[in-house]
Amino acid sequence: MSTASEGAHASVSPDSEATASGGRSSLRVMSYNIQVGITTSRPHHYLVHSWKHLLPHPQRLTNLDRIAKVIREFDIVGLQEVDAGSLRSNFINLTEYLAEQGDFPFWYHQVNRNLGRFAQHSNGLISRLRPTYLDDLRLSGLIPGRGAIMAHFGNGPQPLVVILLHLALSRRARIRQLMQVAEIINEYEHVVVMGDMNCYPGSREMDVLFERTQLREPIEEMLTFPSWRPQRHIDHILVTPGFQVNEVRVLNHAYSDHLPIVMELELPPGVHLV
Repeated sequence: MSTASEGAHASVSPDSEATASGGRSSLRVMSYNIQVGITTSRPHHYLVHSWKHLLPHPQRLTNLDRIAKVIREFDIVGLQEVDAGSLRSNFINLTEYLAEQGDFPFWYHQVNRNLGRFAQHSNGLISRLRPTYLDDLRLSGLIPGRGAIMAHFGNGPQPLVVILLHLALSRRARIRQLMQVAEIINEYEHVVVMGDMNCYPGSREMDVLFERTQLREPIEEMLTFPSWRPQRHIDHILVTPGFQVNEVRVLNHAYSDHLPIVMELELPPGVHLV
């Protein structure tokens, strides 16, 4: 557990307090699996571009610059499949890089699978608001390497709680992970959960989550995968009932094998982001 100021991988610019001051009534959030900055636009690219998961390549930063232009329109962005700085990323922390290129004052990353200098599999959070509290959550599973980031925003008795996660490929593991997350969600009133959940809204694992919490999801189907011909709704932004959702949509930017999902929401009266 850590406060935002204690986060080992947090970076805050001198003007971040001004950015977060003045209060706000609405928020724009995004969840995006960026596939370590690899562009995938055809099924065969998984084969011919597979080496890019292991080795550096010059187009990665060009593609990340494109992603930075997309995410800079949002207040809080949850990233999955980022690298914290290893051989394949030219030892560049991709969360930090996107935060800097997108002019975000705050970033934080969580390494979930540490392969030393060869790969640093991570989740990443970048924000225009400074969290008041951060916690790394380790998710259960037969194969270690899945986690979630929990961030609190606001100093009042009812904070905005954002949970960013990337669930396992196994259904059994996903159910266990969502049961684990549900216990945490129920401790708070105003929660946003987002990430690559590797399952669709009508799946058994999502039913478990909805049965155990008050989370809800827009009725519309949001197809995010694969990016070149979206057929599956596996990336999600879920909210508790106190939020009014003004808009939720998928952006047609095929810079990864996933498309980003975004939401604009009105903050509940008890949440004060100042």
